[in-house]
Amino acid sequence: MTLTQKESWGTRVGLILAMAGNAVGLGNFLRFPVQAVNNGGGAFIIPYLVCFLLMGIPLLWIEWSMGRFGGRSNNHSTPFILDSMTKRAFWKYFGVFGIFTNIAVAAYYCYIESWTMSYVWHSVAGTFNDLSQIQVAEFFRNYLDISSSHSGIPYEAVVFYVLCLLLNTWILSRGLAGVERAAKIGMPLLILFGIFLAFRGITLGTSGASAEVPTASAWDGLNFLWTPQFDSLSNPKVWLAAAGQIFFTLSVGMGTIHCYAAYVKSKDDIALNAVSAGFTNEFVEVVLGSLIVIPIAAGYLGLDWVKENAGFGMAFQTMPFLFEKWGPFLSAAAGVMWFGLLFFAGITSSLAMGTPWMGFMRDEFGWGRKKGAWTFGLIVLLLGLPTVIFYQQGVFDEYDYWAGTVALVVFALAETVLFAWIFGMDKGWKELMSGSDLKVPSIYKFIIKYITPAMLLVVFLGALFTPLDNDWTGALNSLFSGNGWALDHGSIIKTIANSGLHEQLAAATNAKEITRLEDRLFFTNLARILLTLTFLGLALLVYIAGLRRMRTSKHKAK
Repeated sequence: MTLTQKESWGTRVGLILAMAGNAVGLGNFLRFPVQAVNNGGGAFIIPYLVCFLLMGIPLLWIEWSMGRFGGRSNNHSTPFILDSMTKRAFWKYFGVFGIFTNIAVAAYYCYIESWTMSYVWHSVAGTFNDLSQIQVAEFFRNYLDISSSHSGIPYEAVVFYVLCLLLNTWILSRGLAGVERAAKIGMPLLILFGIFLAFRGITLGTSGASAEVPTASAWDGLNFLWTPQFDSLSNPKVWLAAAGQIFFTLSVGMGTIHCYAAYVKSKDDIALNAVSAGFTNEFVEVVLGSLIVIPIAAGYLGLDWVKENAGFGMAFQTMPFLFEKWGPFLSAAAGVMWFGLLFFAGITSSLAMGTPWMGFMRDEFGWGRKKGAWTFGLIVLLLGLPTVIFYQQGVFDEYDYWAGTVALVVFALAETVLFAWIFGMDKGWKELMSGSDLKVPSIYKFIIKYITPAMLLVVFLGALFTPLDNDWTGALNSLFSGNGWALDHGSIIKTIANSGLHEQLAAATNAKEITRLEDRLFFTNLARILLTLTFLGLALLVYIAGLRRMRTSKHKAK
């Protein structure tokens, strides 16, 4: 079957699993535990759940509604889904974010995904047997050096990145049926592996305590994550972190949900589908995600070590070492399950990232699914190789910041304003409730129209004007006392100006350090140029598509 207008999801279960797979990603297991640790453990949970209910669920409903509405007019990507909801032509250019973000995020996301593929292989091969924690961490650092052949595979990072992209592209070339089949296999295995590892984390207790850390207890990690600290409610930093995690974990503000929803039938229950996918994601993240890395690491290394070393790399630099303590067979099985879990979480998300491009090129230029899939793979390969080759120079980080963070907030804010204020809340609510068996509380009409856009605006302004050292109280006091508002180097404004890098360069005296910083500055700007050219190229395609539609419309009128 080619990717035609009649293509639709085979089953409701397949659709929900595909949607849940889109949301359930690497962030559920790698980012959420780290965010929780870095924002006070239990202190993070309350703002996180509030943001889920006031921002996450509303955005899911908005995007499902917009997608199905656009799908009725045979629009399967955000530029013309947005265009179908208003008479203002410029809105379709906001929709460019819904294609651009997916391509740019896939470029570096598939790189992380390829790490998990590689680590499954190394777990089976016994690469980590008898390695110390320092040696396991060194293995990961060497892995990121593409010229290293420490594992016997020259340019291993590039090899597995290409293999990962080929697998993604092949599945995408099978159309929605391929995506649905991958979700039906990947999601149950992911949950099965997660339950096993979570059970191990819960039952570890103090049995992992060593002579070096006799007080180590897995329960300390769980208590830290789940003991609420109500003073966090007054800390804007925690709220911004919680809001950012909701974006990252639900895949809202990307355009993938619009595209998936554009293929549902006109009377399908999108309200219940959105909630089902959202709560499946939350179960995986909050329950399974919090029961694996932190408890197991705390059980062997102690809570103090976890607090000091919590980071994205823990999954690769620490977990293989800890699994080795379970004996040869169980350590290999745990490695396969852990990195297999991460791989399935990654691929069900990365597959979703290809569908907006494929839908757009099919709608506007008549491309078939195979041509759409393989061109997506080629674009991602060309855009993504710099994240692999120049990882140490910061290209990966730039992609993640601009495409995986800032662009999400900008697009989510734009689509919320369009849905609630321009398309109209009454029409939007009617679209959401059409065919719904779930009665959505009417309070959500108020939340979607006022609370959600207000929260998104606060998140955006908070990122734009982040105060020095994230000290919001100090910045407000300074502003009201007439001393101005000192910006942090992590704010969008300072990041655009590369203030942090320029400051480091000015302070550097070592020739080697100066060269390293100059290289990072060069590759930072190169990454931004690549991203900008990608966005402008997509905007040009949307402009050409708009002209083609106008000519077709005039021709039909004659």
